[in-house]
Amino acid sequence: MKTQSAVWKYWAILATLLLPVSTLAAEDGKLKVGFMLPYSGTYAGLGHAITNGFKQHVDELGGKIAGRTVEYVTVDDESDPAKATENAGKLIKRDKVDVIVGTVHSGVALALTRVARETNTLLINPNAGADEITGSLCAPNIFRVSFSAWQPSYAMGNVMLERKHKNVVTLAWKYSFGEQSVAAFKEAFEKGGGKVVKEMTLPFPNTEFQPYLTEIAALKPDAVFVFFSGAGAVKFVKDYVAAGLKTSIPLYAPGFLTDGTLEAMGDAGAGLLTTLHYADGLENAKDKAFRTRYAITYKMQPDVFAVQGYDAAQLLAAGVGAVKGDLGKRADMVKAMETAKIDSPRGAFQLSKAHNPIQDIYLRKAEGRENKVIGVVSKALADPARGCKM
Repeated sequence: MKTQSAVWKYWAILATLLLPVSTLAAEDGKLKVGFMLPYSGTYAGLGHAITNGFKQHVDELGGKIAGRTVEYVTVDDESDPAKATENAGKLIKRDKVDVIVGTVHSGVALALTRVARETNTLLINPNAGADEITGSLCAPNIFRVSFSAWQPSYAMGNVMLERKHKNVVTLAWKYSFGEQSVAAFKEAFEKGGGKVVKEMTLPFPNTEFQPYLTEIAALKPDAVFVFFSGAGAVKFVKDYVAAGLKTSIPLYAPGFLTDGTLEAMGDAGAGLLTTLHYADGLENAKDKAFRTRYAITYKMQPDVFAVQGYDAAQLLAAGVGAVKGDLGKRADMVKAMETAKIDSPRGAFQLSKAHNPIQDIYLRKAEGRENKVIGVVSKALADPARGCKM
């Protein structure tokens, strides 16, 4: 139970955050962008890719948006939900940013979203997929340019039905994003007549997969659907192959299994099928130009996270440009962002009423270090935004 002093401290912090701010009334000719992203730890690479992509679009505009010089302020959120409220407060009260771009980790993003709602701060989410952000926590000032947990996993349910799989086992880390991914897959798969014979979970970030692989071998399902990412994804795929399951029980997942992990997986990853809103080998001029410039600027190939950062900047530019740099015209700026058509490297998209991308979901096949596009499996897929009352 909290002590009385701890309670008063909590309310004092919250009251400070709720004090009136003039973050969208800058008069110094600048547009101050606050990056609240992971720059250390497991997700540091993702945070840097998002930052690179955002800055690339601003550089394409000559370093200015609608005549305003873009100034950046960065906070390393360390992927720590416990620090999210304090970090958001620094950007809002101390740095007086006009917009926050963040973040990667869904737990941090949920806390950040709540602060943005309470303070009416403009927030552009470049990655975190928790369904609530454009669901029950939706708000006029909250935008997401990436995906919801529901979108790629729901699409995969239909892919597996088309491939005549009837009885499936699921396995995921037991935390919100993993659970939401499995729920979305099940929604599509069971609606089409498929059956999930066993749902298995393990604590995040546990990577002791052998007991689950043994059970999968005994159950002999038609296929397996999983959610893992990062180093955990690499170990799972290698363990799956070592257990002799890959050749007899096909493995499917949303694209986080293979994005940024194929090099570490080596031959174990070859041929894996995943679903996501971006893929290698897309035949559109925007993607080719984006990839070429990114490779020249940053000496590496871009990934889906860089694309999302780039599109965050495009969305902001659409809003600020519509009001000709007059940040005091908040309602007009938000309306312009809501109706903007974003010419993304992933393919053009617009936002739903809940401010989540309505976008194509691709089926990809792992070949070498690339997730090669096979085709579009869900055209203009919109998240159901359950609980959004905006």
